[in-house]
Amino acid sequence: MVYKYDYLVIGSGIAGMSFALKVADTGRVALICKTTLEEANTFLAQGGVASVTNRLVDNFEKHIKDTMIAGDFLSDPAAVEQVVKGAPKQIDQLIKWGVAFDRNEKGDFDLHREGGHSEFRILHHKDNTGAEIQDSLIETVKKHKNIDVFENRFAIEIITQHHLGKTVTRRTPDITCYGAYVLDIESGSVDTFLSKVTTMATGGIGAVYQTTTNPLVATGDGIAMVYRAKGTVKDMEFVQFHPTALYHPGDRPSFLITEAMRGYGAVLRDINGKEFMQKYDPRLSLAPRDIVARAIDSEMKLSGADHVYLDVTHKDPEETKRHFPNIYKKCLSLGIDITKDYIPVAPAAHYLCGGIKVDLNACSSIQRLYAVGECSCTGLHGGNRLASNSLIEAVVYAEAAAQHAKAHLDEYTYRDDVPEWNDEGTTHTEEMILITQSLKEVCQIMSAYVGIVRSDLRLHRAWDRLDILYEETERLFKCSKASKEICELRNIINVGYLIMRQAMERKESRGLHYTIDYPPVKVQ
Repeated sequence: MVYKYDYLVIGSGIAGMSFALKVADTGRVALICKTTLEEANTFLAQGGVASVTNRLVDNFEKHIKDTMIAGDFLSDPAAVEQVVKGAPKQIDQLIKWGVAFDRNEKGDFDLHREGGHSEFRILHHKDNTGAEIQDSLIETVKKHKNIDVFENRFAIEIITQHHLGKTVTRRTPDITCYGAYVLDIESGSVDTFLSKVTTMATGGIGAVYQTTTNPLVATGDGIAMVYRAKGTVKDMEFVQFHPTALYHPGDRPSFLITEAMRGYGAVLRDINGKEFMQKYDPRLSLAPRDIVARAIDSEMKLSGADHVYLDVTHKDPEETKRHFPNIYKKCLSLGIDITKDYIPVAPAAHYLCGGIKVDLNACSSIQRLYAVGECSCTGLHGGNRLASNSLIEAVVYAEAAAQHAKAHLDEYTYRDDVPEWNDEGTTHTEEMILITQSLKEVCQIMSAYVGIVRSDLRLHRAWDRLDILYEETERLFKCSKASKEICELRNIINVGYLIMRQAMERKESRGLHYTIDYPPVKVQ
């Protein structure tokens, strides 16, 4: 089947839904969801949204400085300024869409402080801010008459000149996106979605790793699609591992213990109950995530333990339960009373700072294709994301993309010569074990060799092993009917390759990319 829309949005987190809402009054919007509207990284975000709101003590310059420091001075200053200064207006927009941020007795925002922030500037809704935002946006999206939601759909490839029989390389100056081929997961058919504008909002890549806080739909689909279409992908080596995922073997994804808990006063302790952050950073437990994750990784290797502890037992029990009700409930279900017991934690893959390279208008290197949210690389995060900057980045860049797209929509037309998806000669994959086993191997390779601490030897070993899996998977893909499983595996391998290649190219330890072959340098 062929669908035609003014706007095609692939992904349904805060970035995708924000963009859809911002353009829907000017055209018809197709919103593609891999599973359901509810399943997105946004839904799992506990901490909050960073924005300068208390002007009595905070200002844009402080937030900009904190972001640059956390990014190890690799952040793009223009992108940082755009997000920081655009944040308050987008907070107002989120509130208009129904997001209820917590407030104090005076009616002011109840602001938190997180690692790397010099002031209290994190707006939140208890410890489930992402769920509050996602629920509010879902309700608003469903009410909009110009937005059609397609659930259980999987975008396989974006449509470019390549599908029209033309040769496209990374040097082709005018690669253009005309829509996407989209799999209906329930029926198995592949539909053609033609659009004037396409926006990639597919989220992160956490499922590439064995241990992750991301939902398992975070397989880097948008990044892989754009890379295969010869688009520019940048900074993939900068994978952020959240220092404090709840250690409970068998859980995938891992349950996140928000950084806000350390901002609240929780203390990291080793397996013997001793504090250790003083050995690594003067900011102690409030140091940026890359430093804390490496510190925990070091302590685990020194002791041979699988985890360390987070201690919040010294805080008022009732206040702790009020601030972190979901964490309290989850831990209690495992026999851990966080008001009395230490919480076992270990790092887990959490956020990608790189992705599809975009400019200040969220335009990718491919014409008529925008990228917003975690799948994009705006330059905001540089070498390391400052806590709670990602949700606000998604909305600010959704606004930039929407304004640019609306201004140029009338310049674009649909292509009538796009062929249907060709699966002639393919068969259904009967041996699913071929896919599931390859997926396990990729995740093991990435976690073992391309994790928190890297080396040239580990990266080359990973490269050699991944190359074999790549060849096997491409052969399987070419002879198989399209399925969510084979497409995800293919995307995960593409993303793993990009992380490895760009990690190999960076001959220094910087930000989240830490290699024992190149000693860290301090950039002033």
